Amino acid sequence: MAGVTERQTRQASRLVGVDAARGLALLGMMAIHILPGWTEDFQPTATWEIFAGSSAALFAFLAGVSLSFSSGRSRPATGRTLTAARVGLAVRALIIATLGLLLGQLDPPAAVILTYYGMLFLMAIPLLGLGPKTLGCLAAGFAIIGPYLMQQFSRRLPDLEGYDPSVTALFTEPGAVLSAIMFTGSFPAVPWMAYICAGLAVGRLDLRALDTQIRMMIAGAVVAVAAWLLSLLLLGPLGGLERLIELSPNMGEEGVHDMLTWGPSFGLPTSTGWWLTIMAPYSNTPLEILNTLGTAAVALGAALMLGRKAPLALAPLSIIGGMTLTLYSAHVAFLATGWLSDTPYLSLPVQVAAAILFTVLWRNITGTPRGPLERLVASASTAARNRVLRPVAESSQLTREAGPES
Repeated sequence: MAGVTERQTRQASRLVGVDAARGLALLGMMAIHILPGWTEDFQPTATWEIFAGSSAALFAFLAGVSLSFSSGRSRPATGRTLTAARVGLAVRALIIATLGLLLGQLDPPAAVILTYYGMLFLMAIPLLGLGPKTLGCLAAGFAIIGPYLMQQFSRRLPDLEGYDPSVTALFTEPGAVLSAIMFTGSFPAVPWMAYICAGLAVGRLDLRALDTQIRMMIAGAVVAVAAWLLSLLLLGPLGGLERLIELSPNMGEEGVHDMLTWGPSFGLPTSTGWWLTIMAPYSNTPLEILNTLGTAAVALGAALMLGRKAPLALAPLSIIGGMTLTLYSAHVAFLATGWLSDTPYLSLPVQVAAAILFTVLWRNITGTPRGPLERLVASASTAARNRVLRPVAESSQLTREAGPES
């Protein structure tokens, strides 16, 4: 009995840590969307330095971890079970992508990640049966090759009118929408598959084990620091910054330095391959992806460790982390109204307080940590999975009814 209790405790701690990391990612994205990114002297704020790019990366990384939970965890699903998981994921992807297009239709003053999420999930369907080593290699491949393809193809692909894909754009310029989702948008799926593959790989490990959590933090820190140092080396002693300025005459020295601080507004420049060596937020370069992957691993490892020792300390984050799809969608819709846009330091605490209050009330009323949108997605996905698994269940039932003489 004691052994069962210990296993239950470890299971609960792991879930608290994952939800808490997801809640942290949501709060970081909200802060980036709401709070100023620069000071009166046009220097980046602490909010920008900490959360720009890294919060969205953590969000995507954790999405990959969640995919591993629904496809066998440490033992990848096989056979019809794997087929069912893939069908369920396809349904989930289509619903989330549709929600993203609807939110894009509101034209909020922030990039909407959900449409890109839908494509990432669709691309992850053939990967659900893979083990951690193969997934880790794929993550490295997408992180290194994906940005190169993004930069090369963006020269030839149509530009999307507006900031992000929307329902209207899907019908009026479908080619541009597909181009944005795959290569030229805010969170292009081809390089961002690195986060999904890495999350899937990590989710295949025993996240309840302390040594796994420690190794994850150490490896993440090493990768993050190594990417940062390599970017400094390439741009400094190896002359990358000088080449960027020389080969980007339309930007000038000041424009190049602004790009390094704030990242690109509409895709990575294509004037030279040296742009792939920068580590600016939202630049989607190999080093930026590896750096944010490393920080995401550190954040998850720390949350899992703290969840083992002091789960109550993570309660505010884990509560909202259980329904990030609902809360993120509500946040984006609220931004689109323009309310409190002139008072960001009031808007953020109001939205965070509203998110926590709604989550607590919803959990008390419904008795489930899943929010309304999470329940919608889960119901549709589960129904699709069950349709695949039903023939097996019916066959087993018939065999039992026939008895041994059959």
